[in-house]
Amino acid sequence: MAFPSPTPKPAPWRQTIASKQEPIRVLVADDQAHILEAVEILLRPHGMVADCVRSPQLLLEALGQNDYDVLLIDLNYTRDTTSGQEGLDLLARIQEFDPRLPVIVMTAWGNIDLAVESIKRGARDFVQKPWENERLLSLIRVHAELHRTLRRARQLEMENRLLRAEGMPEFVASAPSMQPVLELIAQVGPSDANVLITGEHGTGKEIVAKLLHAASPRSRMPLVAVNAGGLPEGTFESEIFGHVKGAFTDARTDRVGRFELANGGTLFLDEIANVPIRQQAKLLRVLETGELERVGSSQTRRVDVRILSATNADLHEEAKSGNFREDLLFRLNTVEIHLPALRDRHEDIPLLAQHFLARSRARYRKQVEGFSSAAMQQMIQYGWPGNVRELEHAVERAVLLCRGDQIEPANLAIAGARASLQSFESMSIDEVEALLIRKVLRRCDGNISQAAESLGLSRAALYRRIEKYGL
Repeated sequence: MAFPSPTPKPAPWRQTIASKQEPIRVLVADDQAHILEAVEILLRPHGMVADCVRSPQLLLEALGQNDYDVLLIDLNYTRDTTSGQEGLDLLARIQEFDPRLPVIVMTAWGNIDLAVESIKRGARDFVQKPWENERLLSLIRVHAELHRTLRRARQLEMENRLLRAEGMPEFVASAPSMQPVLELIAQVGPSDANVLITGEHGTGKEIVAKLLHAASPRSRMPLVAVNAGGLPEGTFESEIFGHVKGAFTDARTDRVGRFELANGGTLFLDEIANVPIRQQAKLLRVLETGELERVGSSQTRRVDVRILSATNADLHEEAKSGNFREDLLFRLNTVEIHLPALRDRHEDIPLLAQHFLARSRARYRKQVEGFSSAAMQQMIQYGWPGNVRELEHAVERAVLLCRGDQIEPANLAIAGARASLQSFESMSIDEVEALLIRKVLRRCDGNISQAAESLGLSRAALYRRIEKYGL
């Protein structure tokens, strides 16, 4: 039996993506009215909306008219009652329409073979009637969140909502929490204002500095970057201001400092909070007057430099504690741009992952097409303590380790890391016990006897806990 093709809708990237506050929309297909009513009653109190249809034809028509986050379909309709073939045919048609739509299949005649076959044909999960309410709700929530995140990333990619300009580095930023950052870059980039860029390690502070420089009238002049906090105090002045021949024992020739190298352009001072307090006064003088002397010279030189600085520390607190000069802070942060951690911009994870995948694929000449649904879901749910830099390294490692055409969770090597980041105060006793068992099993390379002995449990007791926590 041939099903009618869904009526085409406008391209998905031209439609409005539902926000997190909007209810999850579920399209449910089953030929039994009481099943449809039960699903609708189950979903309604949990902020979910169910559109119910009683045939494959009606489901395909509904797909052509509305956007859905999850599809919940029966495998048996009026044609037969046990084989599931009609539902598998419908699943194939859904895949033709949009292979990214998450589909959960259900049947009262479930078996392993039918479950495996439905997963092979593109279903994301399988439930047997009568279902467990909490399991079904959990499946719908997880797949809806993943689908919305991926759909938003695709929309923004198609609309070119990456901050790009001629000569600018690519900056992947689509999450709502990144919009103030983009606006500030657009506003202050073309100015000469000094900018302080703050955020955790690995959030992309140097990329923002490059964007600010590229957007400024100084873009044709040098951008000179230096880890100001990483310079030994004894060589700080020579590196930053330069020296003349004979200024000290090893000064065999004149040396141009970073300020002079950046003259007419931009100087990026990374890790500014780590600059020794004695050197901060010398740095302040140049910022205030635009004048400097090389070490060992009495000749005053003038420089015209825009200062961009970055730190992962709270300079306001450092100033209060006396570790950082308040007057220098005022000079550095005419405008402050704070970069959120990657865990606060998880909408960007799919797009960033694809960006790093393309880069690593070309670098290592690997034929890796993308990420499996499970791998992408794992990346979105992981906490990323190392932020964007950690994600980049994880994708690069995954490309190297991947043997197929898709990156799987095992290639990412981040399984279980999310749980380890949680504070024990926020975890239940079961969660703490599961985390401990997981760590011990990993340390013992999966050896049950060793792990049981280490935990002070019998093998049988450990096996029961492994089964209980799904380890």
